[in-house]
Amino acid sequence: MADEDENEDEGPVVELGEETPVEGQPLARVASRLTWPHEKPRILDQEGDSVVRTASGPQTLSDVLERVDADYFETRQDFVEAVQSVVGTGPVETK
Repeated sequence: MADEDENEDEGPVVELGEETPVEGQPLARVASRLTWPHEKPRILDQEGDSVVRTASGPQTLSDVLERVDADYFETRQDFVEAVQSVVGTGPVETK
């Protein structure tokens, strides 16, 4: 059993290249810090200043939530879907 664990740790080495900084944080990280259900005003109080990564560049969560029609999010998935409906999904540009 120990031999299998050692072999699993070994794998092909993949060179990732130079590190490219990306502004903001993933939406999933912000959503994970909240408990559900949650209301929009409470989210704004707790995380409104957080900068999230979007395909069109970093945006504050408060700016994004201004464009979301819902005021109450039953689940984390409801929140993520509402935000993604405003900012879209896709690769985040790097500089």
